[in-house]
Amino acid sequence: GGGRGGGGGGKVLLATVKGDVHDIGKNIVGVVLSCNNFKVIDLGVMVSAEKILETARREGVDVIGLSGLITPSLDEMVHVAKEMERQGFTTPLLIGGATTSRLHTAVKIAPHYSGLTVHVLDASRSVGVASRARSETERPKLAAEVREQYRVLREKFEGRDASQQLVSLAEARANAPRLECAIVKPALPGTRSFSAYPLNELTRYIDWTPFFIAWELSGRYPQILDDPKIGEAARSLFDDAQAMLHEIVNEGRFTAKGTLGLFPANRVGDDLELYADERRREVLAVLHTLRQQHAKRPGQPNLALADFVAPKEAGVDYVGAFAIAIYGADELASHFTAQHDDYRAIMVKALADRLAEAFAERLHERVRREFWGYAKDEELSPEELIKERYRGIRPAPGYPACPDHTEKRTLFKLLDAEKAVGMHLTEAYAMLPASAVSGLYFAHPESRYFGVGKIQRDQIENYARRKGLSVAEVERWLAPNLAYQPAETVIDT
Repeated sequence: GGGRGGGGGGKVLLATVKGDVHDIGKNIVGVVLSCNNFKVIDLGVMVSAEKILETARREGVDVIGLSGLITPSLDEMVHVAKEMERQGFTTPLLIGGATTSRLHTAVKIAPHYSGLTVHVLDASRSVGVASRARSETERPKLAAEVREQYRVLREKFEGRDASQQLVSLAEARANAPRLECAIVKPALPGTRSFSAYPLNELTRYIDWTPFFIAWELSGRYPQILDDPKIGEAARSLFDDAQAMLHEIVNEGRFTAKGTLGLFPANRVGDDLELYADERRREVLAVLHTLRQQHAKRPGQPNLALADFVAPKEAGVDYVGAFAIAIYGADELASHFTAQHDDYRAIMVKALADRLAEAFAERLHERVRREFWGYAKDEELSPEELIKERYRGIRPAPGYPACPDHTEKRTLFKLLDAEKAVGMHLTEAYAMLPASAVSGLYFAHPESRYFGVGKIQRDQIENYARRKGLSVAEVERWLAPNLAYQPAETVIDT
């Protein structure tokens, strides 16, 4: 946290909202704004609405910027907007971060606040928007433009919503795929943990494309290094990244910790039961999956992740789970921040994210080749791994195939991730430390990633019953997937 920058351009408050721990994008925005003469007050991550508004009032800021990476943060941003309205704020509100969009801002956030609310795509655009937002002459123009744009977006959204063809849950289930396959029993069932996985084994598994995206340079690696426009910037960034990665690995600045388990499992309806042993009587955990409800062309199934596992009556099949994290990034980043080296502080976190994904990639490879052993002879290059040329998938809760973040709690309990790895979940189900990955392993040759998409009330009600939660609670966690407007409920925050 802390303030920096000049102040000639005005004062901006930045915060990653309550429950969310990701701040690379926000930190880049902070650097760009302070280079453009804004005074930046950065409140850091997991910041409550109360703290944001109290600070904004005390400091008399010109603009408030909210950031978030996970879908539950969208809800928290709506809460902040409502609070700003309730407390009579008129400060312009900027919305940004990976999970946010112009559409969501227009449909869900802007209507709650009579001040200017605007979605900012990236750091480079934030300067122009922030400058206009604080200018007496420009702000009304910007507000009028945005209001009109968002009105059009809302109308389109309402029209599109009505036209989307959805089927009932019963119809979707009747159109589930019927999959057969020879099941491979894991060579090494049960759980295993890694307290300090060798970092030098992970670097070759790094996917560099998302690294450049984090820095707002878009293009595929390695072609990006020769791009006529941004190639030079990309090369210089890549050289710095390589040098720092070398230092991190050689000096052991990060620790890679993880745990994984392979369990007897079966499908029961759209749920998965994971068992303590081959007798399949003692249920360790029940994982709940969601089924696509959009109308499909003939021959195209309505998928749920449960489809990739054999039914209970088959009496055989398995599912894996994993949770991994990179430790040490926050400490190293703080060290650079203390030296006013924002660039290297951001670089540290960007590399930790890449190493976490690389660790997930390497463990999945070992699962396929040795722990589960259903692809003992697999020999794939890092490029082929990035392209997912292997058999099986590792979907993560909060992503399109299983959009419910609350399933992470079941996963963490199943693996005892807090004890085994020291990982925690925030109240919005973000993982701590921030550079972390958790998910499931499916081995079925036809298993693939897909998006659940929009779902109807019949499935939400059914899912709430299966999970033992209220419908309102499920609607809150699955807000981005609802094909209908839920009843406005007051949720205590």
